[in-house]
Amino acid sequence: MLFPTPDLTAADRRVLDEIDSMRSALRHQVQGSPTKWTSGLRKFLTADAVAASNSIEGFKVATVDVEDLMEGENEVEVSEENREETLAYQRMMTYIQTLHDVEDFAYSKGLLNSLHWMLQGHRHSPRRPAGQWRRGPVYVTDARDPSIAAYTAPDLALVPDLMQELVVWLNTDDDSHPLIRAAMAHLHLVSIHPWADGNGRLSRSLQTLMIAREGVLAPEFSSIESWLGRPGNTWEYYRELNDRGTHYQPEQDVSSWIRFNLTAYHQQAQTVQGRLMRSGRVWNTLAEFADATHLDERTVTALHDVAMAGRVRRSRYQHAEALSLQQAQRDLRDLTAAHILQPVGRTRARFYTAGPQFPQDALDTAHTPMNLSNPYGASRRVAEGILTPRPSQIRT
Repeated sequence: MLFPTPDLTAADRRVLDEIDSMRSALRHQVQGSPTKWTSGLRKFLTADAVAASNSIEGFKVATVDVEDLMEGENEVEVSEENREETLAYQRMMTYIQTLHDVEDFAYSKGLLNSLHWMLQGHRHSPRRPAGQWRRGPVYVTDARDPSIAAYTAPDLALVPDLMQELVVWLNTDDDSHPLIRAAMAHLHLVSIHPWADGNGRLSRSLQTLMIAREGVLAPEFSSIESWLGRPGNTWEYYRELNDRGTHYQPEQDVSSWIRFNLTAYHQQAQTVQGRLMRSGRVWNTLAEFADATHLDERTVTALHDVAMAGRVRRSRYQHAEALSLQQAQRDLRDLTAAHILQPVGRTRARFYTAGPQFPQDALDTAHTPMNLSNPYGASRRVAEGILTPRPSQIRT
């Protein structure tokens, strides 16, 4: 038995409508923006999702380092374990992104186990097999005391039938909104916990895949994994899962899980829209700077990376602009000589940051924080009858 999909409240439907509107507007913004900097934004969002989802599991790699690893950069200062986990997750996410428009696509046990192998194959062992159902019990231990099981997954004997039921559900349209189905799929899979390890990341990836298959936005603009990876949101994520109980109880009402995911969708859409607009303003500022200082317009790509990510490597700039090694080196050398960039490190490990002549207005725009609204904010919950206000919440 799987969790029944709860009915949406009026507040849920309002939030869902707002999400749909934002995502539709975002699609038009992306389609109408210059390819060069939207391409960079796509790479950043993919890297941010990988970094965030891995961070939930304790593998800490900065987004800018993930971007460099995705570019094939070897001289990145991360541990070998974190490097392996990052590259494995990135390969799996890249494959998921390619599935968004496959015409004869179908979910299957084989697909899910294959994704798991991509994620966990480098850790395969007889005790913790990758790409196969677990061979024994599995527990999620309490972060404060590992001797306490915060969650005990269903008995091993139940896993094949539960996964078969999930696959059938995934391939059956029940007329629910695709974002709601994606959230429920995440909950189903993480609750069944069919593998010895990697269940959380696979469940979040399944949600991303289902959103990508919806077809409204490219998958890198759709994932909520970077939102889940923010520390406060990670805590709320674990709290929501813990609220499901210490054992598999699929007959319960999971409305709060839906509200949590709708908040994630809403705020992630706000975040992506804000980053897209900020990235565009930075690009235009740097393009004007390049024109005024007689720089080749291709150098804006390097400057944009420095403003938005804090640094650029020669290999990244070379790939982004399809340059020869000599061209990329010459451009960065000229920018350094003009004190627009300054090098950090030596030889292969070198990267470039903003120099004293880097346009400050571009940095100020890039570093201006954005505000996020809570779609279920207290004032809205009061108005919609979801929350009874305390006297201190009412202003006269």
